[in-house]
Amino acid sequence: MKRVALGFGIWLLGFGGLSAQINMPDPSLIHGRAIPAGDLAAGTVTVRVVREAIGNNIVGQAVSLTVNGQPRAATTDAEGRAEFPGLTPGAEVRANATVDGEALTSDSFTVPASGGLRVILVAGMKNAAARKDQEDAAAAAAPPVKGSVGLGPNSRVLMEFRDDTLRVFYILDIVNNARARVDIGGPLILQLPSGAGGASTLEGSSPSATVNGDVVTVTGPFASGVTSVQIGFQLLYNRSDITVEQTWPVALEQLNVAIEKIGDVSISSAQFSTVGDVTAPETGTPFLLASGNAMPAGSTLTMQLTNLPVHSRIPVYTALTLGGLVIAGGLWLGFRGKRVDAGAGRLAERREKLLAELAALEDKRRRRALSPSDEARHQRIVAELEQIYGELDHVDPDPRGGGKDVAA
Repeated sequence: MKRVALGFGIWLLGFGGLSAQINMPDPSLIHGRAIPAGDLAAGTVTVRVVREAIGNNIVGQAVSLTVNGQPRAATTDAEGRAEFPGLTPGAEVRANATVDGEALTSDSFTVPASGGLRVILVAGMKNAAARKDQEDAAAAAAPPVKGSVGLGPNSRVLMEFRDDTLRVFYILDIVNNARARVDIGGPLILQLPSGAGGASTLEGSSPSATVNGDVVTVTGPFASGVTSVQIGFQLLYNRSDITVEQTWPVALEQLNVAIEKIGDVSISSAQFSTVGDVTAPETGTPFLLASGNAMPAGSTLTMQLTNLPVHSRIPVYTALTLGGLVIAGGLWLGFRGKRVDAGAGRLAERREKLLAELAALEDKRRRRALSPSDEARHQRIVAELEQIYGELDHVDPDPRGGGKDVAA
């Protein structure tokens, strides 16, 4: 399966505010980027200079700001920030600093008309990356130690609807806080909920994770840091209210669950502390986002999903029946070998057009509940098709060239 198309912008939006733990961003992702700051006065830009990691501030560092080609200078304070107030909205700006001979330069940005901007310049990223690579190589070469792992606070469960089926995605961060590889005494085995089908790993999942039926196996030993396991599966249901249970084989640090909000769909659990509405910024899709406290190893998450979209199969059977009538009618006409006059031809043409429209509505129904106008159109099409079939049944041209409804 491919990586979940949502891109998980929703997780950055939602779980960042709900998680009890604040996770520092990767410095390389924000280095040199201008971030809007509504708390700053209009025309104000602050430049923060740090060494290798956010929070490791460099105090007394000279910083220059090039504004429409003209330089301005300031020095970082105790928090590592240099402030540049009174900039003209619309001005093109770039920040620069030199730390221990390393030149740091921001992306070019434009001063906004309201609010200010914050910029971070990170020194020593290459040295930090090289040092981490050496540490990882040393840890990989060392024998594993006995220990335990857990599911980190960024682990989450996402559910969305496709064709009367719940598509469920587990994005799990298996965290090893030790500096060495850890042997937990065997593989980590996760039994998926009852009714799970078609499970497989997603793009980006660790190769140590495999799926067999509804069982996920993650082999060790586990490297220091995070092992990402991403699983997708379908959860079939035939009623509007269901209960989903998931037992966690290791401790879960933070409970995070989201479900696509369609109609009056709701999610509840005694283990949830909050449930709120969020919108995926990339797609505009609404979700219900729930969070809860840590769960110990071996505990079971029990969730109630209510008001799920369940569509009657009668329209599908109706479409199949009509399709059968079309085939039967075609065979009947073929065996009889009768000529169809212009009136019957128009009826047949209208019939095919209505059948195509009916098929399109059925396909739409499988993806989403039909709107009231679509439901009304569906009923009118079925009624008109019944009338057309009735009229076609009465078209019985005289094989000698005359008769009712036959052109002379």
